[in-house]
Amino acid sequence: MKKLVTTFKLFAVISVLTLTACQDDSSEMMQESPVTKVSASDLKKEITPGLKTVPENVQIQINDSRKNLEQYLKNDLQITGIAVLGKLSTQKGVDIAQDLISDREQFTAEGNILAPETVKVGKIGVLFSGDQLAEAQKGLKESASEQIKTGTDLLEISWNYKGEQFTSLCFYNESGIIWDNIFAGLVMMDARGNSETSPSDAQAKVSSKWFKEWWTANWLWGSKRGEIGYQITIYYSGSTVSNVDVSDWGNISLGKAKSESKVTKKTGAYGQCRYALGLCTPTGSLSFNSSNFSVSFSGLGSNIVSNGTKSLYP
Repeated sequence: MKKLVTTFKLFAVISVLTLTACQDDSSEMMQESPVTKVSASDLKKEITPGLKTVPENVQIQINDSRKNLEQYLKNDLQITGIAVLGKLSTQKGVDIAQDLISDREQFTAEGNILAPETVKVGKIGVLFSGDQLAEAQKGLKESASEQIKTGTDLLEISWNYKGEQFTSLCFYNESGIIWDNIFAGLVMMDARGNSETSPSDAQAKVSSKWFKEWWTANWLWGSKRGEIGYQITIYYSGSTVSNVDVSDWGNISLGKAKSESKVTKKTGAYGQCRYALGLCTPTGSLSFNSSNFSVSFSGLGSNIVSNGTKSLYP
């Protein structure tokens, strides 16, 4: 009986050693087989000849961006050249392009060029880390996937940022640029916002008055990219408010926007509303908290957030 028990123990030890060795071999095989990374050369295999010259709209956008970068950032960030690559001809090419755009080794940017101290340019894996890196990569890939399709034309833009040379992939069609990491990450915006009040109407039996406030983000070439805002309207007779309306809006191309508003005082000596507004570029996130009625920004990226209360008197 002792011999049988001893033999069983020996068999068990051998089994454990064999299993451990198999696991080690498996681990080594996994380590020796890393995930294959795509490169720009892989992408170029999926490109066919496209537009021979850059469309006029795209050239104007690039030229105007050059001027604005020079005006507001001086020589910190410059467009030094462009090269037409061709047309994305396969779905495989689209997939590679989307992977490249969010790759940690690719360059991206964030900030408002009207406030040069906010501008950051660098590799995705350097500007972001941890959860913010994962969130930024997810935001870039999701936004790009909505824009980049088969048949999209592609060029390569050369940049100089404080002496560091790099390139970005710029996707476009005859209407203009539809994606580029640098153009998508940088904005032009006045943080002070804009406001307007309705003209008075002395002839009306029941008078109304409105106040509108909004914030605008522009592309580097100057045209509007997104806007958040609200408008409060009061209806009154004499000095007494009888009703109040409020509306809000938020939108941005290649980014995220949120807008909320509510009436907090509907009748009496004045009308009042609360508003919660935000917009940001793809690498950040916005959330609305209904308990304190506010929008907040998280992650990294260019953004405008405005939370507040507005009272309007007859």
